[in-house]
Amino acid sequence: QLQASGGGLVQPGGSLRLSCAASGTPSDYYAIGWFRQAPGKDREGVSCITMSDGAVYYTDSVKGRFTISKDNAKNTVYLQMNSLKIEDTAVYYCANFHDLGPDQYDYWGQGTLVTVSS
Repeated sequence: QLQASGGGLVQPGGSLRLSCAASGTPSDYYAIGWFRQAPGKDREGVSCITMSDGAVYYTDSVKGRFTISKDNAKNTVYLQMNSLKIEDTAVYYCANFHDLGPDQYDYWGQGTLVTVSS
């Protein structure tokens, strides 16, 4: 089970931190990450991190602005989102990834809404 939190309303240029609390232990997961879906658009893989050694993937549009991290003691993954843009507006879903990449996820929890607006 993956539970996302931390969404909200923020102005362009602002920051938010999303959290994903996972049930079980870190060894139950190869990688945990995020994909998003904006209204009327396809899903987009955003970022993921391997729970063993912390290898990461970012989609090009968030590189340099978003940072993914993990706390194995809490079995929680974080997505720090800085310099947010209007186009980052979407529902963000925390997902289990079976490989690093934009669409290598196979199940996910409820999403959290991120709205970037002035």
